[in-house]
Amino acid sequence: MTLLITVFAAVITTVKWYNRENDDMRLGFLCFMYWGASLMWLVDAIFEFAELKDAYFTPSAKDMLNDSFLGLSVVALGLVIWLIRLLILDPKGTVRNSLNKTDK
Repeated sequence: MTLLITVFAAVITTVKWYNRENDDMRLGFLCFMYWGASLMWLVDAIFEFAELKDAYFTPSAKDMLNDSFLGLSVVALGLVIWLIRLLILDPKGTVRNSLNKTDK
């Protein structure tokens, strides 16, 4: 489930990045994070399959739920890292303008 969730996140982000009009949101960074996580989970799945053989395809409900939570956590953490980086870089100057704005 972790592999499936991160691959879906990577594909969705890549489609949004590819169809962009400008790169103000820096989606390329998010794409690389999700594809990197997907590659990591793919390697994990290969080694787990080598260990478990046919049992790999019949996980328990508890294992699937744990994997789902882990996959969603990875996607959420990727979004948080991307958002913090976006706020620090501030490509549109929105944060800088709101901090420099004086109320009169």
